[in-house]
Amino acid sequence: MTARRLFAIAALGLLLATSFGAGLLPKFSYSAQHREFTDAAPSLRFPLGTDELGRDRMARLLSATRVSLVFAAAASLGALILAALIGGVAGYCGGWCDRALVHGIDLMLSLPWLFLLLAVRALLPLNAAPLTSLLATYALLALLGWASPARVVRAGVRSLRDSEFVLQARAEGVTELRILLRHVLPNLRPILLAQFWTSIPLFILTEANLGFLGLSAGEPFPTWGSLLRELQDPLLVRPEAFAPVAAIALSVVCFKLLSPRGGYQV
Repeated sequence: MTARRLFAIAALGLLLATSFGAGLLPKFSYSAQHREFTDAAPSLRFPLGTDELGRDRMARLLSATRVSLVFAAAASLGALILAALIGGVAGYCGGWCDRALVHGIDLMLSLPWLFLLLAVRALLPLNAAPLTSLLATYALLALLGWASPARVVRAGVRSLRDSEFVLQARAEGVTELRILLRHVLPNLRPILLAQFWTSIPLFILTEANLGFLGLSAGEPFPTWGSLLRELQDPLLVRPEAFAPVAAIALSVVCFKLLSPRGGYQV
């Protein structure tokens, strides 16, 4: 394992361990309001100060780190499952099925899916519970983010569908579905892993855009995107308000270092 991947694993592990560990401590509450310390400067009690409602910025950042990383990984896994099924069926079946699914993939890739995501997310009820809005946001990310990995999976399946081990499995009477799920797709594990690591930072940045516009989780539930809303007024921004930006940049760089080079391109 290279030094860059060791650094990425260590940094992400530290981020997750710190965020999950802080969640077990009652003093790190993302919603508790300290009215006597509203908009306070950094101190020993509040390392990153407090916001205009007196909420601990450090506690909210750690909670947002936990939420954003876990949900982005879950959305990436959901998108990858859809991509493996749709791209696998297209590449393995060929013929009219392949053409129909490829047209569907091309249609999804041609759509400005960020704007489509904004439109669909804006149609959700404004009074939805914070957790419900967060789940809806990442579910939409998974449903709209499968097309690009599906095209890569299709190309990989097409290169394997007439290989020797597939022909041998057919000769032994193995069903086509079992061949696809148990023999072909497992041989694409490097490509699937590359797509997984590549999609996570994409979903993190997409949620950050939605949260900045107020279309992610509702208050008081914090995500990296919702914490960035403090930066909307540059005249009132303090240096500690840029902590979410540093956390997002660090995580995106780490996931980029974890992505195998060249493993996700066709």
